[in-house]
Amino acid sequence: MNIWSFNLRHLHAAAEVALQGSINAAARSVNLTQPAITQALAKLERQIGYPLFERRADGMTPTPHMLMLAPRIEAALAYIASPQVTTTQMRALLAVASAGSYVGASQLIGLSEPSLHRAIKDLALALRVGLVERRGRGIMLTPVGLRVVRSFRLARAELQAGCDELDQFAGHEVGRIVIGAMPLSRARLVPAALLSFHMMHPDTVVEVIEGAYADLIEPLRDGEIDMIVGAMRAVLPGDDIVQHPLFVDRPVIVGRRGHPLAATNPGLDEMRKFNWCLAPEGTPLRTHWTQMFADQEGPKPMVPVESGSVMVLRQLLLGSDFLTVLSPDQVAMELRAGLLVKISDVTDTFSRTIAVSTRIDWRPTPMQRKLFDALITTAHLSKTYSEQSNPIGGRA
Repeated sequence: MNIWSFNLRHLHAAAEVALQGSINAAARSVNLTQPAITQALAKLERQIGYPLFERRADGMTPTPHMLMLAPRIEAALAYIASPQVTTTQMRALLAVASAGSYVGASQLIGLSEPSLHRAIKDLALALRVGLVERRGRGIMLTPVGLRVVRSFRLARAELQAGCDELDQFAGHEVGRIVIGAMPLSRARLVPAALLSFHMMHPDTVVEVIEGAYADLIEPLRDGEIDMIVGAMRAVLPGDDIVQHPLFVDRPVIVGRRGHPLAATNPGLDEMRKFNWCLAPEGTPLRTHWTQMFADQEGPKPMVPVESGSVMVLRQLLLGSDFLTVLSPDQVAMELRAGLLVKISDVTDTFSRTIAVSTRIDWRPTPMQRKLFDALITTAHLSKTYSEQSNPIGGRA
């Protein structure tokens, strides 16, 4: 179902009819005539493929399909926050924001450059704000433009979720879920949860975007990613994010087979003498490592290589006397094969909680909820739970 074929005024009219129970009452709210609303509802039903209302002598009764769709429409319109905006204008701005130029946006959505220029100019006039500004040969979004883009992305996510829910309500388990996977979660948790989910729902596509927290958090806030799986953060970028704890991970210090410290039960003083390769500054793992050495007197070891890539760290360890701190899950195959060995445990306070991060106002579709539940079940089967999170949408 193509959300860009919808007319936002028609969606608004449908939501008002559902709320007020009659076309006559809705006409006054959306500034459309009764015949116009009747035509709008008929067109919407053709586009969606489901009846939205039961026509009765005493008014209009929303069908279960409409009752399911109405909250999504209301949420989308709240994000858009203007009755003057059209889906063409929304799509044009989002395309320019993604492509960074009118040329790229034209190639992205197949709309001509003059049409894109006109749509964004009309949108700026309707909102009475500047949205883009030229920088050399390219364009940049203004600060207001960035805020509008985020709102439009969230509105798009709501409308798409509404369409997916309608299809799922009719028994068609289709749709697309996007999750962000940070390094630790990619080792076992996410693949195991995806296998479990796919066995039950083979027609639903799940896209996994790999990256560090900094790469994933803004797409999550924009509605382009549905959830992020990875280490919890002590400081969140805003009050629009909630973290749902899954389990406590206890990393270990790892080195190559035959490392000088292997099987010696070394203390921190012995480990200070070796170079380390670690996740970058600011990550939970690096923060714990820094504190571990700061708690005892002595110099902090050298960290010549910083990387969040397990592949990079693994190859460095295999070819040198570097040390690192990783979850056993991340190098489970190498540990079982004897290529890498545990050099030492870490202090009792050296742990991190793995969690699913979502938007605080996120209302998952049935398929999104099932994938979320698969992550919880998988974590429960393989790890010790940390303190349970609140239900989705609540504050942790």
